[in-house]
Amino acid sequence: MAKNKGLRPILTLECTECRTNPDKRSNGVSRYTTTKNRRNTPNRLELKKYCRHCNRHTIHKEVK
Repeated sequence: MAKNKGLRPILTLECTECRTNPDKRSNGVSRYTTTKNRRNTPNRLELKKYCRHCNRHTIHKEVK
């Protein structure tokens, strides 16, 4: 009985402001890992998470 591993993939969320802003507080990009259900959310995931480098809550988008 093998599970279908393609339904809930592990994905990486990356801070959009750290990636685009060269004048940020420190080097690095905030990243989180999570899973999603492909049937319920087929589009790219966007969540508001805390960024250590920006020192505030920012939009984190799914990256490949």
